[in-house]
Amino acid sequence: MIYMANLGLSDYRQALRVQRALHAHCRATGENVLVLTQHYPVVTLGYRRPREQLWLSAAELAEKGISLVEVERGGGATYHGPGQLVAYPIFSSLLRKCGVRDFVARLEEIMCRVSRSFGVAATRQPGLPGVWVGARKLGTVGIAVRRGASLHGCALNVNLDLRPFAFIVPCGLTDRGVTSLEQESEGPIPLPEAEQRTWLSFAEVFAADVQEIPAEWCGGERETSTGVLDYQRSVAALLK
Repeated sequence: MIYMANLGLSDYRQALRVQRALHAHCRATGENVLVLTQHYPVVTLGYRRPREQLWLSAAELAEKGISLVEVERGGGATYHGPGQLVAYPIFSSLLRKCGVRDFVARLEEIMCRVSRSFGVAATRQPGLPGVWVGARKLGTVGIAVRRGASLHGCALNVNLDLRPFAFIVPCGLTDRGVTSLEQESEGPIPLPEAEQRTWLSFAEVFAADVQEIPAEWCGGERETSTGVLDYQRSVAALLK
């Protein structure tokens, strides 16, 4: 079973707190949660903190309305913004079934399936994480695994404004471009449709049923032993 929560347009740091709360729950119970969201403009750096992949300082990014956040996932610098569909699979039992390498491959396969469903021939490329249309990167993947459960995930450029990618070296690749489903197809892609095709692809690729996250995980005033309600007010606000 995969439990799903759609946060809508969220602040990256707040969504990260929600991820960590759900991670504590899934770690304790063996359950699996898929969080879908879009983010307000933010540049994130992977655990190696590759600041040489930034063309602008944190202050210069802030002047442009873009936050800078360092996180524990793999990978280099990337940009998130409205119009990009981000999927955070906080998986425990499903991660253990396939292992980390296959888990990453499945996330790439999901992005390929969603892209192909909109008529865009996205592919995986050996040695280059993410999904591609030719030499242009369409989707990124970067995860962390802590105590048997995953954090972070993948991001597919749907109707994303690509201009902020010029402020970074995306994933450290200087000889590759960035693209979106909108750019590769005949026009804007409805985000609700992309979201639906994404969770349906998760169900297919992981051979699991998907249902909405139980309301008691993110509401009420009682405490639980799993830790998921440590951030119950944040979760409740985002899941309204």
